[in-house]
Amino acid sequence: MANIILKAGREKSLLRRHPWIFSGGIQHVDQDIASGETVDLLSFNKQFLARASYSPASQIRARVWTFEDQPVDKEFFRKRIRSAIVSRSMFQVSGSSNACRLIYAESDGIPGLIVDRYGDVLVLQSLTAGSEYWKEALADLLLEETGCATVYERSDADVRELEGLPSHTGFLRGSLSTFHFPIVENGLKFDVNFQSGHKTGFYLDQRVNRLRVRELAYGKDVLDCFCYTGGFSVNALAGDAKSALSVDSSADALALCKENVASNDLPADRHAILEGDVFQLLRKFRDERRSFDMIILDPPKFAPTAAHADKATRAYKDINLLAFKLLRPGGTLVTFSCSGGIDAGLFQKIIAGSALDAGVDAQIVEYLSQAPDHPVSLHFPEGAYLKGLVCIRG
Repeated sequence: MANIILKAGREKSLLRRHPWIFSGGIQHVDQDIASGETVDLLSFNKQFLARASYSPASQIRARVWTFEDQPVDKEFFRKRIRSAIVSRSMFQVSGSSNACRLIYAESDGIPGLIVDRYGDVLVLQSLTAGSEYWKEALADLLLEETGCATVYERSDADVRELEGLPSHTGFLRGSLSTFHFPIVENGLKFDVNFQSGHKTGFYLDQRVNRLRVRELAYGKDVLDCFCYTGGFSVNALAGDAKSALSVDSSADALALCKENVASNDLPADRHAILEGDVFQLLRKFRDERRSFDMIILDPPKFAPTAAHADKATRAYKDINLLAFKLLRPGGTLVTFSCSGGIDAGLFQKIIAGSALDAGVDAQIVEYLSQAPDHPVSLHFPEGAYLKGLVCIRG
């Protein structure tokens, strides 16, 4: 087994069970270690600390598989996959949907591996050198443990570049005649395109929050910004919203949004779509003195890391300030951030500043987060990326 020896004092994060070691914390690396190969992490005095995957191209040079002195082999990963499947069954996700997050990387003890299940299709993302090294074995194990026949790979996230890995998509196991897959979520139908859709095709992390919007939308004029394929819009209409306007920059996403409204037999005369830049359209609505009872802001990731936080802060403040101006008195703002570089405290601060600059009073009435099939390890807070607030304008 190849070894990595840490600098004195750099073992503290591992002793707290955080699974990452950065390049700056390393004193020595054995020669000729392949990308993704399993290595032992040793303290400066050569005491065993953990067993990890090695990533020579990344600033995160090692990601821990286990803190125990145990083999990292196919059976090791089988146990991790089984454990993840059991944990999802505890939350009875299958009772509300035939789609769920089956494996969530570090939170399930398999750094770099994301697996979403859509019925009998598994969509896999391999995001690190370690998950790439074991990808073929993991694909076989996933089929064995789930009984599914198809694994489609969507390893096309930008983060792979930081690992020195090329983008890759396509069937790892099995095949299908179409890339469109119908799912059911809390009684509503959605068409998912796992070949070209965002992430693995659908934002499964928002399942619980979409249902909450349905519960809050009764009788309201709703503006759904960055609507993608209409998850929130469909739920608002299913909750008997007076109207729903779905806004996105993607014509393809809006077309699918319209189809999702129709497939659920929701009133087309209460729904409209609008293609364009959300920032520009919110300013246009402000200038036209338009107003809404509920506004949903679910933007893309503005700050992947803390290094982007300043720029992201300005973007979040801009759209939330405009939203507060467009809200009618007593109106509801449901606003989210999925940026890892913006923590919950900073996000709340941004929203408070937005209300202040908009000249309105507002109260936070609910805190929202990711669905329970996206668990967060107590030792890996970075897994809690989705922050949401429900605010009422005074």
